[in-house]
Amino acid sequence: MANAICVIGSSNTDMVVKAEKLPGPGETVIGGTFLMNPGGKGANQAVAAARLGASVMLVAKVGNDIFGEQAVRQFRQEQIDTAYIFTDSESPSGVALINVDAAGENCIMVAPGSNARLETGEVERAIDALSGSPIVLVQLEIPLPVVEYAIRRSYEKGFRVILNPAPAQSLSPDVFPFLYLVTPNESEAELLTGIRVTDPASAERAAVRLHELGVPNVVITLGSRGAFLHTAAGARLIPAPSVTAIDTTAAGDCFNGALAVALSENRPLEEAVAFACRAAAVSVTRMGAQASAPHRHEFDERPAVA
Repeated sequence: MANAICVIGSSNTDMVVKAEKLPGPGETVIGGTFLMNPGGKGANQAVAAARLGASVMLVAKVGNDIFGEQAVRQFRQEQIDTAYIFTDSESPSGVALINVDAAGENCIMVAPGSNARLETGEVERAIDALSGSPIVLVQLEIPLPVVEYAIRRSYEKGFRVILNPAPAQSLSPDVFPFLYLVTPNESEAELLTGIRVTDPASAERAAVRLHELGVPNVVITLGSRGAFLHTAAGARLIPAPSVTAIDTTAAGDCFNGALAVALSENRPLEEAVAFACRAAAVSVTRMGAQASAPHRHEFDERPAVA
C-alpha cells in the first residue's frame, strides 16, 4: 500500500520532569515527577498520524544506541514504515530535556545528536521511493539544507508539502513557493514575517505576508484559542475545544499529524483544521509527547465547523 503521509524529521528521547513551577535561572525546583518518553517533532507527528489511521513513512536518523533501538521498535509497534530510518554509528540519538509546570506549560532543551546528521542523499532515496500522492510533512529539527532539499524534491515529484516551521528559525524565502501549507504558531509566524501575532487580526496580517512569500495556504496555531486559517478563498478562526490542559508538550505535533491525515483523506482545509484542533485538544489532557497522541476512536470525527 502506498504511504499516505511521509514525515521527514527528528526522533528524540524525551526526559520529562513535571513540577509545580518552572525553574528560573539558577533556581532548583524540588518535588517533581520524572517520565521518559519517545519524542522528537518528526517522530511525534508520525505517531499522531499513524494513530489516526494513516499509512505513514518516517524518514529520520537515530544513534546506534539503546535510545535509537527503542525508538525504532516503538515506531514498528505503531505500524509506521521504518525502511528509511537511518542509523548513525558516530553520534548518539537525540535527547530532549523537558520541564512541565502544574498548568501544563513547558520549556525544552534539545541535544539533536544524530538528527543533525540526516543527509540530503538519504532523504532523496526516501522521497523517490514514495508512490501515489502522499502528503510530505517536515519540521526544523533536522539540518535546514536537508529541510529545504526535501521541500523542493517533494514539490518536483508533485507531492503536497506541509511545513511546520518549528522550532522557530529563519528560512530561505526561495522555499515558500514550493509549499502547499505552512503551520507556524504565534512566535514562529512573527519570526517568518516580522509581524507580532497576538490575536486573529494580527494573525491575518502575518498570513497575508506569508501568501506574499508564495505560500497558498496558511494555518497559524493559537494554542487554546484554536487556529487561524487563511487561503485564497478567505480567512477564519477555527476554535479549539475547551479542555483542561495538563501537558502541552507535542500538542502542535499532534495538530500537524492530524492535519496531514485529514488532508490525505481529501477533506476540505477548513474541516481538516477543525479535525486537527480536536486531536490536539485530546493530547493536552494527558502527559507525554507521543504517549499523548489520541487514537481515531477517542474523539468525535464529525466536522466541528461553526
